[in-house]
Amino acid sequence: MSPKPRIFSAHSHTAPLCTRTHQIAALILVTATFFFTRLFDQSFPPSPCYLDRHLNLHVAKTNDAGHLLWPDRGYGSHLSLKIYVYDENEIDGLKDLLYGRDGSISSNACLKGQWGSQVKIHRLLLESRFRTRKKEEADLFFVPAYVKCVRMLGGLNDKEINQTYVKVLSQMPYFRRSGGRDHIFVFPSGAGAHLFRSWATYINRSIILTPEGDRTDKKDSSAFNTWKDIIIPGNVDDGMTKTGATVFQPLPLSKRKYLANYLGRAQKKVGRLKLIELAKQYPDKECVPVILSDQVELPFQNVIDYTEISIKWPSTSIGPELLDYLASIPDEVIEQIIGRGRQVRCLWVYAPDSEPCSTMRALMWELQRKVRQFHQSAETFWLRNGSVVNRNLVEFAKWKPPMPLP
Repeated sequence: MSPKPRIFSAHSHTAPLCTRTHQIAALILVTATFFFTRLFDQSFPPSPCYLDRHLNLHVAKTNDAGHLLWPDRGYGSHLSLKIYVYDENEIDGLKDLLYGRDGSISSNACLKGQWGSQVKIHRLLLESRFRTRKKEEADLFFVPAYVKCVRMLGGLNDKEINQTYVKVLSQMPYFRRSGGRDHIFVFPSGAGAHLFRSWATYINRSIILTPEGDRTDKKDSSAFNTWKDIIIPGNVDDGMTKTGATVFQPLPLSKRKYLANYLGRAQKKVGRLKLIELAKQYPDKECVPVILSDQVELPFQNVIDYTEISIKWPSTSIGPELLDYLASIPDEVIEQIIGRGRQVRCLWVYAPDSEPCSTMRALMWELQRKVRQFHQSAETFWLRNGSVVNRNLVEFAKWKPPMPLP
């Protein structure tokens, strides 16, 4: 870094003199999701959603057109999958998970903040070219729900959420056929799938999409399973990510007075409290965004080399040594990291999967890796003629809800 002092924030261009509040905010843990979404979506001017193959950045592999490539191994050479999206009117109780018990919560109200990814993924899947309206030809099934938003806005309490999920699942023959292995759920907050208290009983085999796989608020363990679930980018306001006119025009690094802040609360978490104390001890020090979550899971690790676009520091070493290291980084090195990150920023944009690079297109690749040719569960059987039956030898086409669940 250059010797000149630089104060850190995410928004202000003509900020007042640095206060203790600013310094604390600048040093508090930049969580993985917020760091990457803000760093790549808000900090850079609009750019095409593809990688420039002429830049030798080694961040990710691209094809001759400069589009980001997923590895053939485990994914296939092209996208070919079909996803069925459950309609809110076809299953009793699904509307409650979307709009609350009295239907008073709008989807637009749930677009804000981290929860917004639930709404965006749902809407984008409804318009996706990979959507099918025929259950019998679907590879995967998407269960829409805005439960984090609904709960926070008073639409359902924890007990009601649990009961409603169980009610909804009992009406899904295809969920029972596979034991839920081909069903997709989104839980976009620190609580994760624990918002559904009985998740471990009913959807422990399902595909869970979440931006936070390293922690679960106020729970002893995370609901995230790295072998079946998928880390998604956190939600960012569309005006900060879409090409064309945006709500924010970034300054060059050399002119920025604020570089990063923390969005959230300390919540008595050790790492965050250490940073607050550090800010009090060294009020004149500055900080750059780093990952301070040892167990962090990052989006799309199969294609992105995060050593090229970020710094990860041990949370056990939050002290003067962290500040000394950050202060030693020249501005030109920071510019290089930002430049490389800019090349893959499109992966943090919730745009249609028809775009050559977007969160949804990346998600389609990751979901394709989960597709199975054959579906079965502990309650699914098959006979000599190939017919699938339940424990009572009733053929699948005749299964009627409500069905018993595990």
